[in-house]
Amino acid sequence: MKQRRAIELLAPAKNVDTGIEAILHGADAVYIGAPRYGARAAAGCTVADIERLCRFAHTYNARVYVALNTILYKEELQDAQRIIYDLYHAGVDALIVQDMALLDMELPPIALHASTQCDNRTPEKVKFLSDAGFSQVVLARELSLQQIRNISAATDVPLEVFVHGALCVSYSGQCYMSAALTGRSANRGECAQCCRLPYTLIDGNGRKVVIDKHLLSLKDLNQSNRLEELLDAGASSFKIEGRLKDVAYVKNITAYYRREIDKILERRSDEFYRASDGISTISFTPNPHKSFNRGFTHYFLDGRGKDPIIQPDTPKSIGEPIGTIRRVIDNRTIVVKSDAHLHNGDGLCYFDNQGTFQGFRLNRVEGNTLHLASAQKFTVGAKLYRNSDHDFDTALQRPTAQRHIEVSITLAEQPSGFAITITDGKTTTTHRCDADKTPSRTPQAARQQQELAKLGNTPYRATKVEIALTQDYFIPPSQLSTWRREAIEWFHRARSIAYRPDRRKAAQGNTPWHTGTVDYHANIANPVAHDFYRRHSVATATPAFELSPVADAELMRTRHCIRHHLGACLRTPQGKNLVAPLTLQQGNVTLALHFDCARCEMVIKKG
Repeated sequence: MKQRRAIELLAPAKNVDTGIEAILHGADAVYIGAPRYGARAAAGCTVADIERLCRFAHTYNARVYVALNTILYKEELQDAQRIIYDLYHAGVDALIVQDMALLDMELPPIALHASTQCDNRTPEKVKFLSDAGFSQVVLARELSLQQIRNISAATDVPLEVFVHGALCVSYSGQCYMSAALTGRSANRGECAQCCRLPYTLIDGNGRKVVIDKHLLSLKDLNQSNRLEELLDAGASSFKIEGRLKDVAYVKNITAYYRREIDKILERRSDEFYRASDGISTISFTPNPHKSFNRGFTHYFLDGRGKDPIIQPDTPKSIGEPIGTIRRVIDNRTIVVKSDAHLHNGDGLCYFDNQGTFQGFRLNRVEGNTLHLASAQKFTVGAKLYRNSDHDFDTALQRPTAQRHIEVSITLAEQPSGFAITITDGKTTTTHRCDADKTPSRTPQAARQQQELAKLGNTPYRATKVEIALTQDYFIPPSQLSTWRREAIEWFHRARSIAYRPDRRKAAQGNTPWHTGTVDYHANIANPVAHDFYRRHSVATATPAFELSPVADAELMRTRHCIRHHLGACLRTPQGKNLVAPLTLQQGNVTLALHFDCARCEMVIKKG
């Protein structure tokens, strides 16, 4: 019989409070930034805060992963090592890392996960990382279902896939545009997001084909209706992007994916089970369209399709479509065709006649007549979107979730008095309550059941309370309350002791990786990482781009292709309509576009 597989919903946390809310709203694990050396430099957290998050998460057998996934310079290795020891003692379950030096350093036995920055897109690479000692591998976002199946068939390491949130247009870990143009390296956690800027596309004749459009800005990922296919392809961890997102975003998106995953787990409980404990009760209806999004895409899950994967008109949040403008009364009053329930204070947006993204706030709603807080220039028929739902956002500012672990409680007799047994099906404790047995003339079971079920602000909820006594005994309510409190404290302590954190996976020897030369794409920024690659059969390894910039470097390699987006693929007759060479212009920056048609990839270099 095939072994059941644990399925993990992994949510982001910009800070400990956001992490706690992610757990309450159903996450099986959260990932949070280390104090330093995380790929989101603005989202670092203190070890003390991370320790507090670990204590909370472990109550539900949920995991805490810490992102320490930048490349490290030689002078930073000792500091990184010290931070890792501190994180280990704080209770962290795993580190998400990019720099291979960490595999050869003296570290505590903490599990290591291979960040998507490691460029994990082939079966060979993922198997190598598994053999090298990684316990989980975060796959590249660009992979199709078939590519994920192929990787899963080649290795037994748990595979983590992104299912929601912002997309990097370049293969992760392989983007050097920010470093080359601004001096801020994405591999050092300081990406300047050059891909979100507007560019003008110029052809070989000097013609401006597209003017000031966001030609590299991708829509946001949303695989919520493809989760079962991803499970069947071999994914075990579903990751939500967003370590810079606010707590309302994390609440909404986590709760939404929890609901969708649970539908699958309920139907296929013989194959999959949830990776943590507890049931979340949510006080709102989650809806991903109501949180920040640039429009949604499945990206390359089905290969290269016809649907656009970029949002060329704006890198800002569009939100949810709510209808069209039916009549313009004046520049602050419009009548709309919409089935949406709009509220005073909602934020709406639209694209004007020039294709420019515009936004406004609703001052007053009277049916389908909208009164605006500021003047706008509207066109009848323009599509409207809501990117801020006032009532929804207000609701998310309040407590919106509770999470409880279901337990059964039994009150029974023992020679010296009574005993309270608590079990959740995995952990069981019995608390002895010494006392004289005083028979009662009236029934006591109902009152005793009610008292024992009062678990208050604990993480537990009694779904079954059994009074297993041979006769009715009188136990003062205050005494029974004290025993119940002591029993639940012992049970909680036992669960804490029973918690087993992840541990470092042993490496499978010096598995060969590459017998030739690796260039700057390996991101080798320190001598320990250099020796790692040499130990794995690499003959020559060149330094990272950040240490030794390459004049003709690939600043990006991406599966997104501007030619394909414009209907001018070089594999089609229409390709000749767009005269090479193509360049992107942004201010005084010129970028040259190259097309690797054999791999169906686009390459960007300095012009």
